[in-house]
Amino acid sequence: MNFKIAVIKGDGVGPEIINEGIKVLNKIEEKYNHKFELTEVLAGGCAIDKENTPLPERTLEECKKSDAVLLGAVGGPKWDNIDPSIRPEKGLLGLRSGLNLFVNLRPATMHESIKESSPLRSDIVEKGVDFVVVRELTGGIYFGERKTEVINNVEVAYDVEKYDENEIRRIGKKAFETARIRNKKLTCVDKANVLDSSKLWRKVIIELSKDYKDVELNFMYVDNAAMQLIKNPSQFDVIVTNNIFGDIISDEASIITGSIGMLPSASLREDKFGLYEPIHGSAPDIAGKNIVNPIATILSVAMMLRYSFNLEREAKNIEDAVTKVLNKGYRTADIYNKKGTIVGTKEMGDLIVNEI
Repeated sequence: MNFKIAVIKGDGVGPEIINEGIKVLNKIEEKYNHKFELTEVLAGGCAIDKENTPLPERTLEECKKSDAVLLGAVGGPKWDNIDPSIRPEKGLLGLRSGLNLFVNLRPATMHESIKESSPLRSDIVEKGVDFVVVRELTGGIYFGERKTEVINNVEVAYDVEKYDENEIRRIGKKAFETARIRNKKLTCVDKANVLDSSKLWRKVIIELSKDYKDVELNFMYVDNAAMQLIKNPSQFDVIVTNNIFGDIISDEASIITGSIGMLPSASLREDKFGLYEPIHGSAPDIAGKNIVNPIATILSVAMMLRYSFNLEREAKNIEDAVTKVLNKGYRTADIYNKKGTIVGTKEMGDLIVNEI
């Protein structure tokens, strides 16, 4: 089968981790007789440097013509002091909105062989960690009205959290459907005791639940959810939440499972199209040192094969290969805990390819 993939390597460690993801794609292509047509385009800081915009028009058009997008990471302190309207992160937000990627799936799974890397107590980790954060991606405070101004000689700034019922309904449906094929438990994380937007979330999610009576629904305030993720993460199956809460909760989840370098993500819309990326940032302080963990990117490739290309066997092959490499004791620096063999970015990619 033939698939067209737009590749955005991005900034910092982005090119390094994407190169390992491409290694894996090449192996899958060879083993299963598929054809992955890769087209590299620019976004983020590197695009600013070359074209004075974080999201060139050609990049968005190439992504729209593709079956999926593979993204490394964007941003870094190099661009912290430029015009806020063209910061690298604007490129990422532009991709999400321009491609209508309204749902972000972030699975958080504890690999048994690296559980000692989790900062949680061993008795908590033993209960297991296996849940999915379903994050709304194109609405809320990141896309709401914002302004900084001076009023009566005092500088004032605001950012607006805003959702309509249709935005909530479509992400809610995706969350219920995800829970239905897992353990049939959905937790909606909000701040409905304070925020009107969260009250609307609750109203719409409750209405939706009537169509998913086989799924157990409960609600949790975001501050309590942050605590419960540390206290007892095994209680969660699927978490659905807004853009900003999902951003924070999923990063917390990554550390629980051992490292932010382990968690993949998929940003999807109604059809099979998706953008796939690790949840970590560009980490410019370690760029070019061959020490960044490529596993989150490689697992993002597996998600791409599963969700956009319907290649379940191939996706499972990648995931099993990652597990086997970890079970053999190979570790990148972020998950090394005085046990096993420490390896670099390229070496970890090679080991996973060999297992495939």
